[in-house]
Amino acid sequence: MKSELADMSMVDERAVRNDNEKPDAVPVPHALVPHLDETAILLDIDGTLLDLMPTPREVWVPPGLSETLNRLTERTSGALALVSGRSLNDIDLIFAPDVFRAVAGHGAEMRLSVDNEADDVHAPPLDKELKRRLAAIAKLSPGILLEDKGYSLALHYRLAPHAEKAIYESVSLIRADLPSAPIEVLPGKFVCEIKHSGFTKASGVRELMKHEPFRGRRPLFIGDDVTDETVFAIMPDMDGLAFSVGRRAMGVNGHFDAPADVRMFLARLLDPR
Repeated sequence: MKSELADMSMVDERAVRNDNEKPDAVPVPHALVPHLDETAILLDIDGTLLDLMPTPREVWVPPGLSETLNRLTERTSGALALVSGRSLNDIDLIFAPDVFRAVAGHGAEMRLSVDNEADDVHAPPLDKELKRRLAAIAKLSPGILLEDKGYSLALHYRLAPHAEKAIYESVSLIRADLPSAPIEVLPGKFVCEIKHSGFTKASGVRELMKHEPFRGRRPLFIGDDVTDETVFAIMPDMDGLAFSVGRRAMGVNGHFDAPADVRMFLARLLDPR
């Protein structure tokens, strides 16, 4: 976390900064602690809470993180949610046996209650023929990993970075053949994801904030990737705070250098000192 720290008044000033200015600080944890009962904590997973790994299946939850998330959930009366491009099933496998409220699949899925087995699913599955054609792109290189989420399909190329251009060119050709298909391409960190248009992490967060225990609270969102920028953009509408990780994203209130700094910040929120 940056050594230069700001109090809450400085953070609020950054919320209305000119988009051309770069944020350079994150809030002092003790400035937020008295307000946790009025705050909704929204957290991206990969590259934000967890360190990125060569493949999505290799990520792991560091010791103490689940305890921190559970304690923050208790301190906020349940107003903590994971906001991820991963599916709900994938999130649960990573954090098992813990279960958290979540906006998953870039807004395609949502869990409003950890006690309710029925999850709200907002997006229809991708067309089978479209998925078949997109899946064939993985054959461009043995290092490309295919992830089928039902409502989206992701092509991970961290193990084959040389294939990036070919992947996006192939996706563009398929889209040109199907100009009316309601799909959107999401570029990410060594991943190209194709999903149904009409839902994003931002649309999921907007819906989440309409429900208890999030309704009426001030959201604090932390994310790292291009797909998180839609959430950064709506935080001012909700009087919220946004922080980026690993880069100085535009329109945010501050940034962290790495996921380890985010985990330390969250743990310090619970420190009575």
